[in-house]
Amino acid sequence: MTNFISVQLKKASEVDLAKPLCKFIQQSYPGGDAQAEHCRAAEELSKLRKSALGRPLDKHESALETLLRYYDQLCAIEPKFPFSENQVCVTFTWKDAFDKGSLFGGSAKLALASLGYEKTCVLFNCGALASQIAAEQNLDNDEGLKAAAKHYQFASGAFQHIKDTVLSALNREPTVDISPDTVGTLSLIMLAQAQEVFFLKATRDKMKDAIIAKLANQAADYYGDAYKQCQYKDTLPKEVFPVLAAKHCIMQANAEYHQSILAKQQKKFGEEIGRLQHAADLVKTVSSRYDEYINVKDLVDKINRALTAAKKDNDFIYHDRVPDLKDLESIGKASLVKSTPVAVPLSQKFTDLFEKMVPLQVQQSVSVYNQRKADLVNRLIAQMREATNLANGVLASLNLPAAIEDVSGDTVPQSILNKSKSVIEQGGIQTVDQLIKDLPELLQRNKEILDESLRLLDEEENTDNDLRTKFKERWQRTPSNELYKPLRAEGTNYQSILNKAVHADGLVKERYQAHRDTIALLCKPESELNAAIPSANPAKTLQGSEVVNVLRTLLANLDEVKKEREQLENDLKSVNFDMTSKFLTALAQDGAINEEAISVTELDRIYGSYTQKVQESLKKQEELLKNIQNAHQEFSKMKQSNNESNLREEVLKNLAVANDNFVELVANLKEGTKFYNELTEILLKFQNKCSDIVFARKTERDELLKDLQQSIAREPSAPAIPLPTYQTTSAGGAKPAASSTPTPAPRTMVGAKPQPPARPPPPVISALSSSSSASAPSGTAAAPAAPAPAPTPPPGASAPAASTAPSQAQGPPYPTYPGYAGYCQMPMPMGYNPYMYGQYNLPYAPSPVFQPPGQAPYPAPQQPGYPFPQQPYYSQQ
Repeated sequence: MTNFISVQLKKASEVDLAKPLCKFIQQSYPGGDAQAEHCRAAEELSKLRKSALGRPLDKHESALETLLRYYDQLCAIEPKFPFSENQVCVTFTWKDAFDKGSLFGGSAKLALASLGYEKTCVLFNCGALASQIAAEQNLDNDEGLKAAAKHYQFASGAFQHIKDTVLSALNREPTVDISPDTVGTLSLIMLAQAQEVFFLKATRDKMKDAIIAKLANQAADYYGDAYKQCQYKDTLPKEVFPVLAAKHCIMQANAEYHQSILAKQQKKFGEEIGRLQHAADLVKTVSSRYDEYINVKDLVDKINRALTAAKKDNDFIYHDRVPDLKDLESIGKASLVKSTPVAVPLSQKFTDLFEKMVPLQVQQSVSVYNQRKADLVNRLIAQMREATNLANGVLASLNLPAAIEDVSGDTVPQSILNKSKSVIEQGGIQTVDQLIKDLPELLQRNKEILDESLRLLDEEENTDNDLRTKFKERWQRTPSNELYKPLRAEGTNYQSILNKAVHADGLVKERYQAHRDTIALLCKPESELNAAIPSANPAKTLQGSEVVNVLRTLLANLDEVKKEREQLENDLKSVNFDMTSKFLTALAQDGAINEEAISVTELDRIYGSYTQKVQESLKKQEELLKNIQNAHQEFSKMKQSNNESNLREEVLKNLAVANDNFVELVANLKEGTKFYNELTEILLKFQNKCSDIVFARKTERDELLKDLQQSIAREPSAPAIPLPTYQTTSAGGAKPAASSTPTPAPRTMVGAKPQPPARPPPPVISALSSSSSASAPSGTAAAPAAPAPAPTPPPGASAPAASTAPSQAQGPPYPTYPGYAGYCQMPMPMGYNPYMYGQYNLPYAPSPVFQPPGQAPYPAPQQPGYPFPQQPYYSQQ
C-alpha cells in the first residue's frame, strides 16, 4: 500500500564556469595572490558543478549533500559576481524533468544567462533527489520513518520556495516542471506523503485510534487537495493522478477504520458499521479502478473482517441503528508536518570558496568612492597647478626675475640660463616633436579597437533582427538592441572621449607651433643665445636699490610657495585609505550601503586638512603677486627706458614664456600619451566584453535555432491526405471512372477491426461445373467456367452496378490465389459474391507489364476496380 511518488531530476548541459569567472576576476582585481586565489576558487566551483550535475546521482545522502553544497555556493557568489547577459554571461541550459520528448523533436529545454535560473533548477533537483531518497527508506523501523518524513518535508519546502521565487528569478515564462502551478502541486504531494509517514509511525507505535484517525484524515485532505490542483492540468506524469486519487481514498478509509474502532469503544455500534461500510466502499473503489498502481488487498481484508464481525454482533446482540453517511460526525484533523523553509546554508559542510572576495555591492560602493576621491584630488591639484601657471604668467609678463638679474646688459641673465639648461636636459624640441608624432598612432589604435567592438555588436544585432523577422513570435529571447543598450552607451562615451582628445591634441599642436621658434632658441648654446638677445643696460643704476631687494625677497617667497605646492600635490596623490571594511560593516549592520553619506564623511575626514592647506597656499600667492606687481611698478619708474632696452626686455619675456610653454607642453603630451595607453587597456576590456557577449549570444542563438527546428519537426507538416478512389465508391455501388495515374494500395487501419459482411446465400452450382470439378486430376484445382466478358461502357458513361462492393475489402478466411494447395475457385454468380475475389469481374483487362513498387511478397486480397495484376506467390517453407 505504501506506494510513494518521487520526482525525476532535471538534466543540465555542461557549462564551464571557471573561464568567465576568471576573466571577470582578472579584470576587476589587481594581480597578485588574491587574484590567483580567486581563480583557483572559480576552478573548484566548476568542478563542484560537474560533481553535482554532470553525472547520475545515487539515491543517497552523500549525493544530496553535494547538490546542497553547490546550491549554497551559488547563493554565496550571487552578490559577488554580476551574472547577466551583458556582464558575466554564462548560459545555463536545463531540460524539462517531465517532458519525454519525441523521436524527432527531443525534450523541452530552456537556456538562460541567469544565475537565478541555475539556482532554481538546482533547488528543484535537491527536492527531487530528497523525494527519491525518502521513497527508498525502510519504513519498518523508526530510523527509516524519521528519515523519510524529514526528506519529504525538505522536498516540500524546496518546491514551495521555487513557487514563490521562480518568476522573479527568471523574468520570463519557465518550463512546465518549474512553473508555479507544478511545483506548488509537488510541494503539496510531498507534504501529504510526509503526513502519511507520520500516520504509519503512529500505527506502528500503536497510538490511540482517535489520533491515528486524525492523522489519516489530514493526509487524505492533503492528497485530495493535490489531486484537485492537477487533475485538469497536463503538467505531471500521467501515473501520478491515479496514485493521488487512490491515496486519498486509502487514507480516508484508514481514518474511517480507526474512527470505527473508537466508536466501538464508545458503544456506538451503528456508527461503527456505518464507518466500516464507508471504508469498505472506498477501498473497493481503489481495488476496482487503481489496482494496477496500488495493492490494497490487505486493507480490504482487514476492513471486511471488521465489518463482518460488527454486523454479526449488531444483528444478534445490539440491534443498533446504522446511521447514514451524511449523519456521521466529521473526523478531526491533526497535521504534524510543515514545509521546511529554505535557509542558506542548507549543507552543514558548506564553506564559501570565495570567502575573501567582497560582495558586488561593496565593490560598487568602493568604485564610486574611488571616483569621488579622484575627483576631489584632481580638483585640488588642478587649483594648485592653475595658480602656479598664473604666477608664471605674471612673472613672465613682468620679465621677472630676468629684469633684476640683467646687470651688464650684454650677458644672458642667470634665470634664462637655468631655464635653457632645464629645457636641454629634458630633450628640447626633439622631445616635443617625438611626442606629437606618436599621438596619431595611439589615437588610430584606439579608434580601431572601438570600431571593431561596435562592429561585433552591429553584426550580431543585424542577425538577431533578421531571425526575429523570420520566426516572429517564436524567436523568444531578449532583443539584441535592448540588451546592448549599456554597451552602446559605453561605446558612445568612449567615442566622445576620443573626440575630445582629438580636439585637445589640436590645441596642443597650435600652441606648440606658436612657440616653437622661441623654444628652439632656448635649446641653443649660451653663446648663440646671448647673440640672439639684444644688448642694453637698463637696470645698471638700480643694482643694490631697495626696490630690487624687495622684488628679490618677494620672488624668493613665491618660489617657496611653489615648492610647498609641489610637496602638497605629492602628499595628495600618496594618501590611500581602504573603504572596504567600512562598507562591509555598514552592509552587515543595515543590510544596505548608503555610499554617498559614508564616502562624503570619510573624504572630509581624510582630505579636510589638505583642502585647507591648498586654500591657504592660493591666498598667500595672491598676496605675493599683488606685492610683486606693486614693487615692479616702482622698479619700472626708476628704470632707464629706450628702444634697445625695450627690445631686450621683450626677448627675455618671450624666452621666459617659451620655457613655461615647453614645460606645460611636455607635461600635456606625456599626459596625453599616458591617457591613450590607459584608454587602450580600457577599450581592450570593452572589446573583450563585446566579444564575450556576442559569443554567448551566438551560442544561445544556435541552441534556440536547434530547439525551433525540433519544434517544427514535431508539428504536422502536411495537410490531410484525401481518400483514394477505391475508398470513395458511391453508396449505389457504382465504381469511379478509371484514372490514368496509379492508385495506391489500401492500408490496414490499426485499431479499427473491420466487420465481415452478411453471409451470402449458398451458390447454385451447375452440373457442368460439378463434372468438370470431378474430372480434374487429384491435387489440382478445377478451372471455373469462364463467364461472358462484361461489355465495355462507352467513354464518359458509368459502368452498370452489377454488385455492391464494400468500401473496404475484407480478407477471406483462407487464401484464394492460384498456386495455393487449397485453392478452390467456385464460379459464383456476380450478384451473390460481395467479396469479388477473382479477376474475371474487372471492368477492363489488367496490364501485364506494370508492377507496383514495394509490393509485399504475400499479397493482400484483390480489390474491386484495382487496375494492377496480382503478384505471383512464392511459397515460404
